[in-house]
Amino acid sequence: MHLRNAIEDAVRRWDALERSHGEAPVIDFDCAPPANKPHPFENRFAALDELIQLGKHTNTEYPALKAQLDANNAYLRALIGEQLPFNQYILMTQGCAARGWSPDYIEHRAQMAKDALKSLGISWNSDTWVNIRGLSEQLPAADVASAIRDYADRYEPTIRRFVDTNAKFNLTIEDVEVDAYWSYWLDGAGHDARLRINKKNASFSRVDAYRFALHEVLGHALQYSSLTAQAESNIVDWPRILAVHCPHQVLFEGLAQVLPWIACPEDEIVQTRTCLDHFTNLVRGQIHVTLNRGGTVADCRDFARRQVPWWTDQEIIREFYGRSRNPQFKSYLWAYPAGMDWFIRLVEAGSAPLAEVLREAYRRPLTPSELHELWPTGPVIGGDQ
Repeated sequence: MHLRNAIEDAVRRWDALERSHGEAPVIDFDCAPPANKPHPFENRFAALDELIQLGKHTNTEYPALKAQLDANNAYLRALIGEQLPFNQYILMTQGCAARGWSPDYIEHRAQMAKDALKSLGISWNSDTWVNIRGLSEQLPAADVASAIRDYADRYEPTIRRFVDTNAKFNLTIEDVEVDAYWSYWLDGAGHDARLRINKKNASFSRVDAYRFALHEVLGHALQYSSLTAQAESNIVDWPRILAVHCPHQVLFEGLAQVLPWIACPEDEIVQTRTCLDHFTNLVRGQIHVTLNRGGTVADCRDFARRQVPWWTDQEIIREFYGRSRNPQFKSYLWAYPAGMDWFIRLVEAGSAPLAEVLREAYRRPLTPSELHELWPTGPVIGGDQ
């Protein structure tokens, strides 16, 4: 796999360049960490030239290599300053179209969320989020890491049965306080994963600890370690480095968001939170599409206020800039609504297609095209418009 190794080497050198300048890392997880530290490219143009040269050697025989190379090429060009057309950028990076969802479909999912909340005695208004948080015991910050580990240990056998993996992983949990949108973030290499908890944003309730144990630990950490194990025991035809701007991210974020519901389908609070997250992700997705197609911030603000009455203006503002201006988030944040919607519908479709997708998802980093091949009668990933 000379071409695969050459692509990995180029991306690692590009990642070393970005890190050396204090920029956002390119690689989030390396399933085949090299023995020697990569030598960074001199600058981004040098990295781009290498990616372009490698692109001349890709072909349809190895679609996974081409898909990731195209994604890295598009993201690097955007970092340098090129304004790629929005639809092209999302298709090249996330591997699916950015269609968005119809008003009728969003309203349908809103009604499902409202009905689920009503069953818990919660109304749909500006106090909805406060009341949801009141359903679960709030945890002191010092207890969050141990709670996440406890839930991960409790549900690990269940998830391992679903996905059919015996890969081992080592987890480190760190507390940080940074001005970023994320509450939890997992990265690492090989069988070692690091979970950072952003105390500036994170909510510390028992149900949150459960959901992030399933999402970050048994979703991301176990999945990445399983991919590492596959790469160690087989000659794989996919790049063994994972990045949030690449087409496998729809799988990673879509499945991780739904995994808490899959593991505990009878828990009414977990089911309601998943249903509500699905709806709010659809709203975020519409904002993402509208902003990048030339919509005004006033129109997007009004849409967000109508759809999610408990969002503050400051929370809405935080959504806007990254989705339209930050090259990483403009790509990566689309994976959440696109991925979650597809996986919600997969779970709703029944056990047969879900079981196959779960097994395959821990064997290779599936792209949206490969997800469609596993469930050809399923919805188009990226919206129905």
